[in-house]
Order: sequence, then C-alpha cells, then structure tokens
Amino acid sequence: MKNIILLAPPAAGKGTQGKLISETYHIPTISIGEIMRNARNPETEVGRIIIECQDNRKLVPLDITLKLMKDRINEKDCENGYILDGFPRSIEQAEEYDRMLKEMGKDEGIVIFMDIDKDLAFKRTMSRIVCPTCGSTYNLLVPELKPKEENICDNCHNVLKKRTDDNEETFYKGFNTYMENTFDLIKYYEDKKILRKVIVDEEKTPQELFEEIKEILEND
Repeated sequence: MKNIILLAPPAAGKGTQGKLISETYHIPTISIGEIMRNARNPETEVGRIIIECQDNRKLVPLDITLKLMKDRINEKDCENGYILDGFPRSIEQAEEYDRMLKEMGKDEGIVIFMDIDKDLAFKRTMSRIVCPTCGSTYNLLVPELKPKEENICDNCHNVLKKRTDDNEETFYKGFNTYMENTFDLIKYYEDKKILRKVIVDEEKTPQELFEEIKEILEND
C-alpha cells in the first residue's frame, strides 16, 4: 500500500474517507495536530517549544514538525503505508517532507485531492451536528451520516448539537483560505504526477466515493 496524502477543503468528507481507507487497508492515519498535542510537554525542550508556539498562535518550527513526523512514520504500524492528514500545507513543507522521505528510503506515495463545490460544502457545513461528549460527527444532508435516532449520538446516546463555529462567515473565510493556500500545493503535486482528483457531489454516497478512491489506490 502506498503512503497517502489526503487533501480536502472543509466539509468534503476527508475524515470519513480517511477512516474507510484506514479500516480497509489496515494503515494508520497520521494527524499532525494529534502529534503536536502528544508532544506538548513542559519537561522536554521540544515540548516547551511546541507549547510556546501554540499558545502564542505561532507556527511550530518545521524541523521539529519533521522530526516528530519521522519518529511516527518509523513506528511499526506504518511499515505498510499510512495516511497523512493536515500536512503538508505549503510548498516549503512539501519539499522538506519529500527530502525526508528520500533520506528514509521511502516512496513519495500518492496525493488524493477531494474536490468539492463551495456551495455544496457550505450546505454540508450548515447541516453538521456533533456530540459534545464523545466528539462523533453527523450530517443531516448525507443519509449515511445521519444519526440512527434523531439528534441522539449513536455511540454515547447524548444529545447532538450544532457547532458554534459552523456559520456562514466562518465557513467562507475558512474555505477560501484553504483553497488559496492549497492552490500551489495542488500544482506542485500535479507537476510531480502523483496527484489524483476525486469529485465530491450530492449524487455520490460516501461508499461510492470510497470505491473511486479504492480504484485509484489499487490500480494506479
């Protein structure tokens, strides 16, 4: 199985597809956000730097990010591949990540871009509800992602709520920023001929979209 980078604007369904890929091919999802959270430790030099940067809304130095990622990729569960979520976010990060893989003797893998229309992404965002207790996410616009019982979490049976930041202003700001920041990154991977695009639309179920991704992964 290839190493996979998942790129997707807000509300494209990256989390759902990442989970399906992980479960089907038995490879882990590596979240840079989770790596940073786990490394926050006031008793280590790296941990203190991360705390200082995050608490002051500054970027963690790239060399630290890459070191933590390299350590994670070297763990046994990544031997047969992994899914990278939340990284890279810029050309500089992508280039340094490529250099790191080369030094590790690993293939660059494949990049899957989940392309979704802005209006559909907005509708999905406005239809999203979450469990404040366990964090499970549901979507009233997608039949397969609705809770089994109206407004009740399938997992812990608590009442579901709409996220406070799911509003029009926040959505359009986040979506536009993502696309602006990702445009050059998409071109970068297109030029390397390792980017594959799948279209997210209202007609496709999450499983149908996964079948498209599965075909790419198995036949590319």
